[in-house]
Amino acid sequence: MMISSPGIREHLSNFDFESLFIQELGWDYHPSEQPLSVTVKDEAYELEPVAEKRGMSVYLCSPDSDGEVPRYDLRKRIERQVAKSAYEHIIIYVDEERSVQVWQWVLQEPGRPAAYREQKYDHSQGGFALAQRIEGLAFSLEEEERLNIVDVSGRVRAAFNVEPLTRRFYKVFQNEHNAFLDFIEGIDGLGDREWYASIMLNRLMFVYFIQKKRFLDDDPDYLRNRMVRMRESRGEGNFLSFYRHFLLRLFHEGLAKEPRRREDEIDGLIGEIPYLNGGLFEMHELEREHPDIHIPDKAFEDIFDFFDQYRWHLDERPLRDDHEINPDVLGYIFEKYINQKQMGAYYTKEDVTGYISENTIIPYLFDAAEEERA
Repeated sequence: MMISSPGIREHLSNFDFESLFIQELGWDYHPSEQPLSVTVKDEAYELEPVAEKRGMSVYLCSPDSDGEVPRYDLRKRIERQVAKSAYEHIIIYVDEERSVQVWQWVLQEPGRPAAYREQKYDHSQGGFALAQRIEGLAFSLEEEERLNIVDVSGRVRAAFNVEPLTRRFYKVFQNEHNAFLDFIEGIDGLGDREWYASIMLNRLMFVYFIQKKRFLDDDPDYLRNRMVRMRESRGEGNFLSFYRHFLLRLFHEGLAKEPRRREDEIDGLIGEIPYLNGGLFEMHELEREHPDIHIPDKAFEDIFDFFDQYRWHLDERPLRDDHEINPDVLGYIFEKYINQKQMGAYYTKEDVTGYISENTIIPYLFDAAEEERA
């Protein structure tokens, strides 16, 4: 069923959710007029029923005591309380000023922890991304007779499950990876060149996340600005390229070393940056085996142009539109570009690691504390 995105965006802007679902999307009035009341960390929340479709309920959650949308950890707790009354549901969280919305749906799969999918909207945005998702929740009169909960939950899953967006980015990224690969000189074997291209791009993506948080010399465009600065001081296209003169030193002598172990001279080149333990930025075996690797500036110009089309967020929020990515993308790409069977390496998403932590690490810490007190 095709409907008008401008109509959806108008209802979103007005925070008129009942009209959105009933008039625009073809949902039904909720059979219950009584709100659900849940208490999380001694604070009560009212969830007003908005609409219903074949057992899928939509609720509007009241703001917290400060008039704000409840925090992410509290939203997860609220959702678990709601699930006791309505297994299939969507929750819309709003602030008191009606300026922010967070739409929440949970992917439930047998044998796996709940996976929280959220979409945020505020008045500073046009609402296009969320409106496109909501279009998928529309039902026509012709569908009514044969419609069931499986159909409705399938529509909701297709609208809110963010993994297809990650895969879509990966498909475009493959083309960029191949283009970057062609620029690499000094490594003869194709397999090793492909490996090194993946290493460099993973490093650059990681740097993009942290530069957008101003962790690199307080500059959200750190890499591009350093390239400009290097050209002004060294000259474009000479042997001391951006790759060899700046990037390798940033990686090996900067990010891979604690500040107290860095040479005094490096600070003037890279500025104030953190130490990132973990091995990603240490000298790789390919760099030891091939000391004459060269990558021209054009390769980095192209990849920066590609990366700059996206918004980078170093946090747990899921994707909100096709041009916003978070660390899930980095993990997904890493998983695809390594030999999984040989290395046994797979990316584990935040919901799974959270579940493992809650059921293993946290209980262990409590038990250890009890033993210490005994």
